[in-house]
Amino acid sequence: MQTRLDQVTAHDGSFDVHVWLPPGGSGPGILLIHEIYGVGPYITKVAEELAARGYVVAAPDLFWRLQRGWVGEHTPEGTAASIELARGFEVAQGVADCALTLGHLRRLPEVTGGAGVLGFCLGGSLSFMLATQTELDAVLSFYGSAVPDAAGLVERIGSPLLLVFGGSDPFISREQVAKVEQAVAGRPNVRLHVDEEAGHAFLNSEAPMFHQPEAADRAWRIALDFLGEHLPVR
Repeated sequence: MQTRLDQVTAHDGSFDVHVWLPPGGSGPGILLIHEIYGVGPYITKVAEELAARGYVVAAPDLFWRLQRGWVGEHTPEGTAASIELARGFEVAQGVADCALTLGHLRRLPEVTGGAGVLGFCLGGSLSFMLATQTELDAVLSFYGSAVPDAAGLVERIGSPLLLVFGGSDPFISREQVAKVEQAVAGRPNVRLHVDEEAGHAFLNSEAPMFHQPEAADRAWRIALDFLGEHLPVR
């Protein structure tokens, strides 16, 4: 598996994009959007698995205007520091950076067979917002805290969309998840998975304070099946 660091230029500077190539050298593209911890051990682990499955993965450093190369520790102290840093994050700028990264990803000679987006937490919100602006082959949004209040925007999303939430998330109440359920009801392009016993960031195997292995396994299998259906590796 090959990795490299690309640069993408925005109107006010340039930022790093971490790229992972599959063993075969080419495949469909996945834009992988980090949580408040940055492009750290968990995002790297996800990227490596997806690349091993045949995808070209691009993960931008979206905190570059705040602190380049930010990697928050998966501890109470590291989480608090990451939350504090994220308070200065401008969502609109983040979505714009994601769109630029998606364009870069699609232009890579190694990318064949379409492109999708996958995001966790902050990245789950940005994945959803990006999908309201552009067509993708697959959109996967995991516990994005901004999604419930923006659920009405699902009308603008025509791409296949997977939304994943924990039903016992202390940061996204079950009532907020219900708003999403109501907004997506009857939409054939949307799949919503709610694991009722799961909390926030339950897939994050690098964060013992959040990780719930059984719920994570269920949700990840659903995600892989979704990718296999809508963004298959040929």
